[in-house]
Amino acid sequence: MSGHSKWSQIKRQKSVTDAAKSRIFSRFARLISLESKKANGLLSVPGLSVAIARAKAANMPKDNIERAVAKGISKDSGNLEQVIYEAYGPGGVAILIDALTDNKNRTTQEVKHLLSLKEVALAAPGAASWAFTKKADVYIPNEPLMEIAGADEEHLSAILESLDEHDDVQRVFTNAKGYENTSD
Repeated sequence: MSGHSKWSQIKRQKSVTDAAKSRIFSRFARLISLESKKANGLLSVPGLSVAIARAKAANMPKDNIERAVAKGISKDSGNLEQVIYEAYGPGGVAILIDALTDNKNRTTQEVKHLLSLKEVALAAPGAASWAFTKKADVYIPNEPLMEIAGADEEHLSAILESLDEHDDVQRVFTNAKGYENTSD
């Protein structure tokens, strides 16, 4: 009965959930650092308070939030920059990729490579953004939403999953029905 210990199963499950939490917490830490830098560390500024509220909703520890705020106002904090990438997915679905990076060229090449592996190419700025309306920090798809099914739906899910695993990508928005705001 080798390989059937309870601890082995718990250890595998824990490592999967810990990796997912780590990815989410690092995204929120980067966002909080950027907003803290913009707000000079003032917690009452709406952008920073919203970022902190979103992190708390994801059960991010208070120590991590405080560390991210301190990192944003420190002298040696990196220059984080928000970048929006646009692409068209299977079935003509518009995709907006919201990324937060300290090196725009590296992130652009990595996102371009991820998309090329899924047989999708980056579009020119403004090519896909017409399908969305920006409200606060969220992109809401304009009507009508696109219906996709079958192989196109599986292909879109694979694209969104690979983008979600990238550290710099904060959120991905599509105008496909059921995928409007795919990651947070």
